[in-house]
Amino acid sequence: MSIRVFIIDDSAVVRKVLAEMLDGTTGVEVIGTANDPIFAQPKLEKDWPDVILLDVEMPRMDGISFLKKIMAERPTPVVMCSTLTAEGSHTSIQALAIGAIDVVEKPKAKLKTALPQVSKELLAAIRIAAKANISGVKIKPVAKIGNIPTKLTADAILSKNGGGIRKSGPLIAIGASTGGTQALEAILTALPANSLPILIVQHMPEKFTAAFASRLNQRCRVEVKEAENNDAIQQGRVLIAPGGLHMMLQATQFGVSVVVKDGPAVNRHKPSVDVLFRSVAKFSGSNALGIIMTGMGDDGAKGIKEMHDIGAKTIAQNKETCVVYGMPQEAVKLQAIDHILPLERIPAMIVDHG
Repeated sequence: MSIRVFIIDDSAVVRKVLAEMLDGTTGVEVIGTANDPIFAQPKLEKDWPDVILLDVEMPRMDGISFLKKIMAERPTPVVMCSTLTAEGSHTSIQALAIGAIDVVEKPKAKLKTALPQVSKELLAAIRIAAKANISGVKIKPVAKIGNIPTKLTADAILSKNGGGIRKSGPLIAIGASTGGTQALEAILTALPANSLPILIVQHMPEKFTAAFASRLNQRCRVEVKEAENNDAIQQGRVLIAPGGLHMMLQATQFGVSVVVKDGPAVNRHKPSVDVLFRSVAKFSGSNALGIIMTGMGDDGAKGIKEMHDIGAKTIAQNKETCVVYGMPQEAVKLQAIDHILPLERIPAMIVDHG
């Protein structure tokens, strides 16, 4: 059965090229197009699609406003088209937070020749969106948790002798993909300012991660930032792997920090959850808590298995609260998971760890 797609874009050229491209693809059918949401509404009411392909900037009603309306009145998988500018990145992050499944880049010039070049990414996004659990996922508000009482050790009076490389203390490593922006915001906004250090890989294009970190930093009590080379691992800080680079934990004679570096895509992703989880298994071991969340594919499953086998605690988000139950399911299949939990129970587990 074909995936039925409706295209909303103010450019006649974009609509024509996208429609021709999608109609020429096995398993995809374009059932209609419109140049803005106002014109689209009566057409949609007559024949509602499986997936809506929605432009961000349009006259009369912009894509963000229409996305909010869709998600409030009739939740439907939506793939947004946006330019990957700094401003466009912030708007795209807002769209993902509202409930868009994915954001694909819309070329800014030579549309007739450029759009087919993004067809692979676009088709992948549409196919993922068609399988997404939109109507069934209800992200419940998560109650904010108070600051964790300080637990002092003998270090408060007398430091240990000795040197050498120090391994990491307790920390949290999280991997997510499709649906992760909403899920991560729900978790991080619930955490107290003095939470354990958190390292996150969220599959996201280059330029998007800085905007995502900025949005979260404004909404959370913890500090959230896009990771940079040698950023320290410290209480109350969340580091998000930058798009297009892998993030790994490293331990030196001066302490524990992260390194971000280029390299080949792992499991088709860069940053890769598997790369982060392996480094955490190596340098934090049983001190870590690994969490694998909503997302398509299997990135992170083998990495969290390595964490589990070395003694780290592991959590998978449950199917009912995942937009796509792919990555957690693969980790469960590998018997790498200690707890399968709904999203709203994860913040308490983070606070209790360590």
